[in-house]
Amino acid sequence: MPPITSSRAENLSIGELSRLSGVNIETIRYYERIKMLPTPPRTASGRRVYGPAEKRALGFIRRSRELGFTLEEIRALLALSGPERACCADVHKIASAHLKNVRSKLADLVKLESVLAETVAQCSDGTSPDCPVLDILDADR
Repeated sequence: MPPITSSRAENLSIGELSRLSGVNIETIRYYERIKMLPTPPRTASGRRVYGPAEKRALGFIRRSRELGFTLEEIRALLALSGPERACCADVHKIASAHLKNVRSKLADLVKLESVLAETVAQCSDGTSPDCPVLDILDADR
């Protein structure tokens, strides 16, 4: 497949944008509906057309989602990455809060792993009706 030329890069279809950005077509439409992406211009036939700015924004959103940022956090980060370029302190505030949340979730997962491992270790593979795993899942058992 030949590389995209600059004139073609400014007129990407939603399918091409999806392929290049790694973001599903329905997700692109969703981001447009919730105003994470601006509504794209359309051709006379009604086809959406996208350019490098939308591709870059989608890459930013996709990577942010991979790192676990919420849509509201991403919206704020996108605003801070705009032409005015906010100071790093504003971005730091959002990222630090997110990091604190990630660390809290990690601590919860470590506790969960410990309880589950201990319970599974108490489980026999026999035919006994007593099952520690079911006991912790069903308090009325």
